[in-house]
Amino acid sequence: MKLIIGLGNPGSKYEFTRHNIGFSVVDHFVKNISKVNDGPWDTVKKPKTLFYKSAYFLVAKPQTYMNLSGLSISYLLSFYKINPRDLWVIHDDLDIPLGKLKIRRGGGSSGHHGIESIIKEIKFIDFIKFRVGIGKVEKKPEASEKNLHRREVERYVLSPFTTHEEGNLRKIIKKTSQAIEYSISKGIVLGMNKYN
Repeated sequence: MKLIIGLGNPGSKYEFTRHNIGFSVVDHFVKNISKVNDGPWDTVKKPKTLFYKSAYFLVAKPQTYMNLSGLSISYLLSFYKINPRDLWVIHDDLDIPLGKLKIRRGGGSSGHHGIESIIKEIKFIDFIKFRVGIGKVEKKPEASEKNLHRREVERYVLSPFTTHEEGNLRKIIKKTSQAIEYSISKGIVLGMNKYN
């Protein structure tokens, strides 16, 4: 069984932000395969997690906030006895342009706090990442200090997509959803070859 995780933050405040593109992708994926508009999500109470289960995969949206995502994932891996190698995580990536997708196995967190939390909790890095581009924050000339730039990054990832980005946003959500479905059907190696 595959455990497919969309990363994001719960609540309407964060719903359409760049950091929540993982939630948007799995919402689209579950809606598409279940043919139910709002998705047939069930809830794990502790740590709070929304999930959809089929015979072949479990899709989940941790409701713990991004920095504690690993708590939900560790629980689900243990409860459903899923090998961490069968963990697929969909998350935003600042180093990839909006509209682009990269799928890879392993690697570090690249500073992504949700990925950091997962690695910390499951003590394993060799899982699959669907890295969805959200575009890079422009470093302002006066932001020469590292801490100042970090605050700019935090503001950027928690900001909503702009109106002129909406077309690319819809396309990449659909493309990533299709990549998940294809990779389930054909295998992750063929998925990487087709969508990278």
